[in-house]
Amino acid sequence: MPAPSDETLAFGEDAITALLGLDALYRAESADGDGLAVLNLDLDGRYAPERFASYAEARERFRELDDRAALLPEPDRRRYYAQLCGSSIAFTQWREEGLPFREQLASFLHVPVAPVADAELDGLRADMRALLDAMGYNGDLREQCRRWEERNRVPADEVEGVLAELMDTAWTHTEERLVEIPAPRSDAMRAVAVTGVPFNARCNYLERRVEINVEPVLTRPALKHLTAHEGCPGHYVQFKLRETWGRAGRAPADVLLSVVNTASSSVFEGIADAGLVMIDWMEGDDDRFQSLMTRYRAGIGTGAAWRLHALEWPRDEVRDWLAEQSLVGGEGWVDNRLAFIAAPSRAVLIWSYWWGEPSVLPTWSRVAARDRAAFVEWLHGRMHSVDTVAAFPGA
Repeated sequence: MPAPSDETLAFGEDAITALLGLDALYRAESADGDGLAVLNLDLDGRYAPERFASYAEARERFRELDDRAALLPEPDRRRYYAQLCGSSIAFTQWREEGLPFREQLASFLHVPVAPVADAELDGLRADMRALLDAMGYNGDLREQCRRWEERNRVPADEVEGVLAELMDTAWTHTEERLVEIPAPRSDAMRAVAVTGVPFNARCNYLERRVEINVEPVLTRPALKHLTAHEGCPGHYVQFKLRETWGRAGRAPADVLLSVVNTASSSVFEGIADAGLVMIDWMEGDDDRFQSLMTRYRAGIGTGAAWRLHALEWPRDEVRDWLAEQSLVGGEGWVDNRLAFIAAPSRAVLIWSYWWGEPSVLPTWSRVAARDRAAFVEWLHGRMHSVDTVAAFPGA
């Protein structure tokens, strides 16, 4: 895999300081404790935030970077950094004067401006129905899902133990089948059950915690998916490789940031959602059903967010719609998903879960086994949008 050009490495250093400056401005202006850069892996403080007195000043800086991005030698870097700058410029406009929801979706994430189509959701329901039929579950789809969930359910007080077991297996499979993790096993994440949070699970990398919300109904296949998504080979491995390679100068410095509402959001989630496939850990029909359900949930999440923010439905009506569409997870899943999409600063992020996996898996499937190590470096050694992953030279 060719190393990034000197021009791209230099650009990455300017990109990280500009992004940190925009993050600092946003935190001061909004009191949002999570910020725009929700994780900074520059633990030594090598890169200082640029100082912006206003969003107009930050916007001008990203316009300058956009002009420079057009001169980079690598086509995929020209495309990605142009989109990063576009996302950042749109973010300043949103904070300064407001930005309609549809424009946020187009300009932050660079994905189609629409909820997932009913036909696609119908197709996923049909696929789930066919699989559950083959597995011997009777009744309509809702009844089949209820029976499947009950059969595979993990009680809340057992979740931490099951997740810890799965995380240990996932570490082994990741090292044997995908990539050497540049850390001892003692660095691995630990499972922590939480409640009262607006997420299903979260990778708290700096504290090495996978925080799992035990209010929704959870199953072993769902925990297996979350293990791969939040831990190995998902977010933990993403962050560990980016931290290691970014600090060593093997990757552009902007890989040291995890930024929301930006061009890289979808691929960030897509790498994690592709985790089970990438480490060849899809073991049977239960895993295949969970994969379909994960995709379906992302789809109805976009429908709920669209109704709330674009169509301006009352929140109670959106909740009723989401509850009607959901098939597993219970009231706990509906409530935490609605809380996630209702936050104005995270309103469009649910689309990253829908567009992420299709931006990664098709390219992965085309890459020959001999080239997969290079593809892993391509994925983690530079930031990507939904338009750049497929530019891998070996695909």
